[in-house]
Amino acid sequence: MNRTEFIVATAIVLFAAFLLGWFAAWLVHRLTRVTQSDMGELDRMARELHEAEEARDEAMAYHQQREAELTNKLSQAEAELRAAMDGLREARSEAEELRAFVERQNMRG
Repeated sequence: MNRTEFIVATAIVLFAAFLLGWFAAWLVHRLTRVTQSDMGELDRMARELHEAEEARDEAMAYHQQREAELTNKLSQAEAELRAAMDGLREARSEAEELRAFVERQNMRG
């Protein structure tokens, strides 16, 4: 193989490599390109995701508000229960004192 044949063979190999690379790049671009309908679908999905996040935030806020209300009601109910138990305890104590008083009166009389 003389010098000219070597240069021609090298040029052909380099050109074939260039064509193969160009074809591969074109094929990748063709397979991965985003169509207009895909963009519409992505926009719709983005809107739905945004709406879902807003709904989640609203639900979390409602949950926190409701939890605070229920905690407040529970605290009030516990306070009322303590007050009722204290009143019952005092009423029982008074009833015992009255029984003792009545028994003392019955023993005297």
